[in-house]
Amino acid sequence: MQIWVDADACPGVIKEIIYRAAERRQIQTTLVANQMLRTPPSKYIRAIQVAHGFDVADAHIVDQVVAGDLVVTADIPLASLVIERGAHALNPRGEMYTTANIRERLTMRNFMEDLRSAGVQTGGPNAFSQADRQAFANQLDRFLAKIPVA
Repeated sequence: MQIWVDADACPGVIKEIIYRAAERRQIQTTLVANQMLRTPPSKYIRAIQVAHGFDVADAHIVDQVVAGDLVVTADIPLASLVIERGAHALNPRGEMYTTANIRERLTMRNFMEDLRSAGVQTGGPNAFSQADRQAFANQLDRFLAKIPVA
């Protein structure tokens, strides 16, 4: 089991939670971004810089992920693809995407994108909060508790 992080838009506080979990549980963790990332020195944490371009980081994650891995992403289409491959997807706000809810999330995302394309002001997500941070940490802990310790 490995943790993959769609790191370009992942909040720094979430990365810090992931770093601590990777060290504590000794889980290989890879951050993928189209920019250089600094990560703490660790044999469990690495960063991969991919070329700039639309969904290049996503494509790299999809190519590398295997069943049972965890992908941290707010990108619903990416979450859908990794779930199809048998991996798990966790939103930085603490929502675990599943086969039961991903289709609904994808449909809503596409609907909102269509509205924005038509010029409708839909607003953005709420500001990232302490509650979001806590929800993520709790969900990550619950997920990792199910994984045998290395």
